[in-house]
Amino acid sequence: MTSTWLSLGMAALALGQSGSSSSVQPLAGVSAAAAQSVQQARPPQAPVYLAKQVDELGKDFNGRVGIAVRSVNEGWSTSWNGNELTPQQSVSKLWVAITALDAVDRGRVRLDDRVTLNRSDLTLFHQPIAQKVLGGGTTMSLGELMHQALTKSDNTCNDKLMRSVGGPEAVRAMIRAKGLGAIRFYDGERSLQSRIAGLTWTPSYSIGRAFYDARNALPMSLRRAAFNRYLEDPYDGASANAIVDALAALKRGELLSPSSTARLLTIMSQTSTGKNRLRGGLKPGWSLSHKTGTGQVLGSTQAGYNDIGILTAPDGRSYSVAVMIKKTSTPLSVRMKLMNDVVRATIVQHEMRFSPAITL
Repeated sequence: MTSTWLSLGMAALALGQSGSSSSVQPLAGVSAAAAQSVQQARPPQAPVYLAKQVDELGKDFNGRVGIAVRSVNEGWSTSWNGNELTPQQSVSKLWVAITALDAVDRGRVRLDDRVTLNRSDLTLFHQPIAQKVLGGGTTMSLGELMHQALTKSDNTCNDKLMRSVGGPEAVRAMIRAKGLGAIRFYDGERSLQSRIAGLTWTPSYSIGRAFYDARNALPMSLRRAAFNRYLEDPYDGASANAIVDALAALKRGELLSPSSTARLLTIMSQTSTGKNRLRGGLKPGWSLSHKTGTGQVLGSTQAGYNDIGILTAPDGRSYSVAVMIKKTSTPLSVRMKLMNDVVRATIVQHEMRFSPAITL
């Protein structure tokens, strides 16, 4: 487990002995001003209870998982395996939405701009819009595409939105420009899922079971090699720490305009996927704006089973949470319980900190 502390050298170590005192005693070779600067730069420490709970949950889980929790208001964070890159899968739809809303904020597009989807836009796996597309095509606004991509995790809507605001490079440019850190973005669902399976995308894969048939026709040795390459170096990888940092920045209004921030968080609160993941740990009065991600399975092993979001207490204080299961064969109920328990531990910590009826 790693709590979010900067490496501050000998000056910080010495300052750590002085507790919470605001006075700074000069060290040999270190000026009082420099020591004060080090003290001010040090982020707040994560609460002991939550840090321990996150540690234990990560340690006890049978699989590779990254867990991170950040207080949006107080700035502390704690994590288990929080710096490892894990497959995002549909979690990455969040970055497409932020890219689109950033383009809206800059006056490059409008959410009521309309685009037409046809057979060439179809992707694979989960794409509820496909029925309308195959029925003769359909026209939607960019806002509607974003809503379907986030709330229903529709791959075709997501990829069409991505292409409408500049393609994958625009998303990568947004991630760089806003300093979001260890977050990768690949070239859309079609390219990503094909590469994971050991295939090269062809439009015929978007219809019926064509993709599954092509994947099943590959020698198992090739499929396993492609699958393992992805697990070890995920093309859409992100660290749990980077995700909770980005979510906290979003909640604080640092990534988008106030109206775009409110719009995005409202849409994320309407997510219909993953009702028993993070959402399963909520108490009455708490709310969650979130995005799930679910990867391919080979044998009994799944590459990516995730939920990330912003948890808000009845008093308005918020926490960004990421549970990114990189690799596991555990039953779904066990994975969901892990996610539930991370949320429950965060809620307990909040109540210990802010409820007068509960003490540490």
